[in-house]
Parts: sequence; C-alpha cells; structure tokens
Amino acid sequence: MITVSLCMIVKNEEDVLARCLESAADLADEIVIVDTGSADRTREIAEQYTDRVYSFAWTDDFAEARNYAFSLAEKDYCMWLDADDVLLEEDRAALLALKETLDPDVWVVMAKYNTGFDENGNVTFSYFRERLIKNRVGLRWEGAVHEVITPAGRVLYSGFAVTHRKLRPSDPDRNLRIYEKQLARGAALEPRQQFYYGRELYYHQRYQEAAGVLERFLDEGRGWVENNIDACCLYACCLERMGQQERVLPSLLRSFVYDRPRAEACCEIGRWFLQREEPSLAVYWYSLALTCTRDDTRGGFVSPDCYGYLPCIQLCVCYSRLGDWERGEQMNELAAAFKPDAEEVLHNRAFFRSLRAGR
Repeated sequence: MITVSLCMIVKNEEDVLARCLESAADLADEIVIVDTGSADRTREIAEQYTDRVYSFAWTDDFAEARNYAFSLAEKDYCMWLDADDVLLEEDRAALLALKETLDPDVWVVMAKYNTGFDENGNVTFSYFRERLIKNRVGLRWEGAVHEVITPAGRVLYSGFAVTHRKLRPSDPDRNLRIYEKQLARGAALEPRQQFYYGRELYYHQRYQEAAGVLERFLDEGRGWVENNIDACCLYACCLERMGQQERVLPSLLRSFVYDRPRAEACCEIGRWFLQREEPSLAVYWYSLALTCTRDDTRGGFVSPDCYGYLPCIQLCVCYSRLGDWERGEQMNELAAAFKPDAEEVLHNRAFFRSLRAGR
C-alpha cells in the first residue's frame, strides 16, 4: 500500500478546518499543515490533528506556499486539500481502495473536483485536478494564482472526488490584486495565467479590459486547448455585456477551431439564437449539444447540465414557441429524466396539462 502525506496551506479557517480534517485525516499517513498568518483558532485546531504545523510568511504566491508544504512531506505521495474541501463517504472509500491498489509507477493521480451545486446538492460544475503527486520526482507547483502542477510521467484518472463546500465567501479581490501586483512590477504572465487574469477581470465586470486580455491570449496561440475553448466562450460573454451582439456568435464558433464542439458552447449558441427570436436555429444547436460526448478527463471545466438537462428544457421552450406542443412536451419529459423535481419541469407539466384541458 502506498503512503500519503496530506499537505495543506491555511489561513483563518477556524470555521471549516476541523470539518475537512475529520473527513480526511484517517486516510493520510501524515498531515502537514502550513499556516500563512492566521489570526483566529486555525493553528489550535490544526494541532489537534497533527504535530506538524508550520508557519510560512505569505508572499502573494500560492505555488510558493504549496511547494513549501510539499517539501516537508515524507511519504510516497503528496495530497493537497483546501480547508473548505471535504471527502464524502463514497469518496473516502474510493480513496482507501486506491491507496491499496495504486501502482507506485504512477506519478500523478487526477481526481474530480466538484465545485458547483444546485439547490438539491447535485453537481453543476466540476473538473479534474491533480490530487495525489508522487513525492521526490521533481514535480512542482507553478503560478502565483490558480496554481497547477503540470502532469508528467504516468497519470491515472481516479474514481474518487473532492467536494468543495464553502461556508463563507473568500476575498473576491485577492486574485486580481495579485495579478495586478505582478504586472505592476513588470512580470509577464505565461499563457495559462493570462487566461485566468482575463477571467478575473470579467468577474470584476471590467469587460473591456477582459476582452482585450482574452483576445491577445487567443491571438498569440500559445494556450492549452481547454483554456482556448473556455476563452472563446468567456470572450463572447464580454462582448455580450459590452453590447456587441454581432461579435458574440463568431467568438463562440471560434471554439470549434480547437477541438470538436463542446455542449457548453452549443448551449450558448442556442441561447444566442433564442434571444434573437430564431427558435428553429436554436433547436439545431441545442440538439447538437445533446450529441456531444461528455469527457471529464480532457481536463477542462464541465457543466453537467449542458450534456442533458439544459438543452432538453430549452428545446421544450423552442418547440413551444414554434407551436409544436407535442415535441415540446416530449423534451420536457426528457429534461425530467435528468432533474425530475426541477421547477421548470413542473411548471411546464402544468402548462401542458392546461393546454390539453383547453382543447
């Protein structure tokens, strides 16, 4: 059985740290916690689970802090969690089974990261992250923000997931502040960081600046395929917010240059046509979304609803606007197969019942 060092960087996490460690501590062979300047009970809580608690002066660089935590690890693999992450019971069992069977020739274990949820707790946004990294083979974190370890050697996609459960919002300006400090001192952002900088500008409603950054990122042609696809969609969002509707569709279509169509982009194109009162064209794109194969292992951000529920419920709207009530009702029932208790599904059922009663 392989051994695992759980390595965490924390700051002011007294409200969530114990929850995280309760879900993961017994699966780790050692716990290394690096505190970057807490002013609450974080360190006291950490010391209830491990005597390996260290201090690290925060430098506005997540990669530097994580590399320090990993440098203290003594076991076969390093596993990272954020304080507001948890391992659910089924994922704890899957991780334990992985520990018992993992081939030590594997350098990187990828695991699903579930970060978005609907009102019923269903996952609405997820992606794979490097979760277990073989120790002492030279793999290091890169990036002051949205830090990453580039997978190398033999890579395994695992069956366990980490669930991200925030109890409170984090500092919404932190990432943008770090990027702007880097740029102010003359640092050049590598392509992946350039993409995320554009995304942070978008989140801050600085759409003109975000569009400029994303356009340069795409035009330079140095980005990873999944970041390129996401950048096309995000650039389209910027253009829409800026009132440049005529440029939205070309940006979304540009995502097809990099790989086969993604359901996320198809749904956005469908929405664009539906907003323009062209439901017959929207039908084409929502139908295409239903033919797209979901492949989480490609590494990009995945919106599960785009591969089932969303195109079905929107096709219900499209067919209804076209006066094809029968197909509209059929699509609503297909949507119900994905989310039987969704408010939209129930509303549409009531509508179709009243429609039949009035005939």
